[in-house]
Amino acid sequence: MTATKKCPHCGRWTEWSQQPTDRCQHCGQVLEPYRVASEEARQKLSEQPLSSVMLIEIKPDDGPVVRFFKYIIRGGQLAFAAIMAFIVWLVTVLAG
Repeated sequence: MTATKKCPHCGRWTEWSQQPTDRCQHCGQVLEPYRVASEEARQKLSEQPLSSVMLIEIKPDDGPVVRFFKYIIRGGQLAFAAIMAFIVWLVTVLAG
């Protein structure tokens, strides 16, 4: 038994193999244009590199005072991330 789908463009029923690139046998248009766009967007996102934790960069050529303050800022960033992770965990536990 083959699947059929009503074409959103011409309104006629056509065979459908449930693939995002399936085309209408009558008008030749894509049966699910939104699904094709979604697949392309998903593919584009999967090709982008994952961002690491956004910590302030401490360069070796920074002066001692600048490096000291950058270490303070980095500690604040890590503390903020830890607090946010704890809050997410707490909300998850309380939600059940």
